[in-house]
Amino acid sequence: MKKQLTSILGACALAASMLGPITSPVQAEWDIAKAAAPFKGEQINVIFLDRPGYRAIIKLLPEFEKKTGIKVNYEIAPYENTREKQVLNFNAKGDLTLALVDLVWIGEFAENGWIEPIEKLSADAAITDPGLNLKGFFPLLLDAFGSWGGKVYGLPFDNYSGLLFYNQCQLKEAGFDKPPATWAELKDVYAPKLTIADKKQYGYALQSLRGETQSCDSFMRVLWPFGGSLLDKNFKSNLLSPQSQAGLKFRQDLAKSMPPGIVSYDHSEAVNALAQGQVSMITEWSAFYGTLTDPATSKLGDCLAVAPEPAGPAGRLPALGGFSLAVASQATEAQKKASWIFIQWATSEEIARPYVEAGGVSGRMSIYEQPDIKAKYKFVEPMVASWQKGVPEFRPRFPAWPAISEVIAEWGTKMQLNEVTTEEGAKQISTRMEDILKKEGYYDGKKELRQ
Repeated sequence: MKKQLTSILGACALAASMLGPITSPVQAEWDIAKAAAPFKGEQINVIFLDRPGYRAIIKLLPEFEKKTGIKVNYEIAPYENTREKQVLNFNAKGDLTLALVDLVWIGEFAENGWIEPIEKLSADAAITDPGLNLKGFFPLLLDAFGSWGGKVYGLPFDNYSGLLFYNQCQLKEAGFDKPPATWAELKDVYAPKLTIADKKQYGYALQSLRGETQSCDSFMRVLWPFGGSLLDKNFKSNLLSPQSQAGLKFRQDLAKSMPPGIVSYDHSEAVNALAQGQVSMITEWSAFYGTLTDPATSKLGDCLAVAPEPAGPAGRLPALGGFSLAVASQATEAQKKASWIFIQWATSEEIARPYVEAGGVSGRMSIYEQPDIKAKYKFVEPMVASWQKGVPEFRPRFPAWPAISEVIAEWGTKMQLNEVTTEEGAKQISTRMEDILKKEGYYDGKKELRQ
């Protein structure tokens, strides 16, 4: 059986070497208006999410459209529906000219030929920024969100790291002058003392709504820090290992300090619970910093503080998530070129500052080196630290993930509801997951194993 497990830096380095000089900064200033002139009046189409990073780029769109004459049409969809909407559109040869690619969709989108490698577009100097500088992206993000099989397909756009957001005023009142450094501290020391059930105040909330929120943000989050994993090196289930079981049992025990009905909490519910003072700590994506600092949506004010996700027995291994923007193969040639111009602009070093100031999280390294940015945005330093040592396999990036995610969501929810034990749930997931991988050809040599 042939196996190929592409590494984070290895794939990125390979892709960068294939792209030649555009991976290094060039002093020439890009005349985007000139590049876009042949496509004035062209319309490009994309799906956005109702999240801070997308609201940020929407604020900046008038500038792009004025400079280029290219119209950006966007539809805002819930995350849970976005993959399905795009897959249906691609299969029907629909109107999307760009793809919004979650890091766990990259394998599916690339192997089905729905998105174009950027080398097909970057080779055309007339439509490519001479200062594109792929090396300016965090290597982890460029590979995890946009690369597959040694080629770059998309550029990091909406970028996440799991962080610990907490109400430092409530912690101080409970006698703590700093956040928990480990998951064990969070569960055994901090959360019980911060939980006052008769006041409906809880120490911690872990968003666990059935769907990708359950499979990624809840279930997978407790595997890696405890030394566990979804799969072993042969792509067989590792959920019954002592380490994986330790993480899953930890989640069950932590429920004592979480609000009732946590399995109905999506991101918005968890963020709002912290924002309104109903919980003291959450582990959430860096992109929600803007929501938690907005006086219109949050009561926290100066009480908001941010730290890295706690460490487990296996070390500090925070969640990794995010999206890239890629050119859809089904677009016309003119639409592809117009879409490529938009992607470069939306992810550029030039736009990074206004994007961050509008509430987005750029994948560019240079913006986070600016002293005023580091001082103003509390999430920057812990987020950047996590991107230096992330977990690229936090969720497997292969095409089989969407089907496996549904299985995990079903049985992970049953575990949290105590309808099955962690061992019983793990067995059910393992059997179904390995059946999916077997049908996909992962055990008989029909398909290379890429991650």
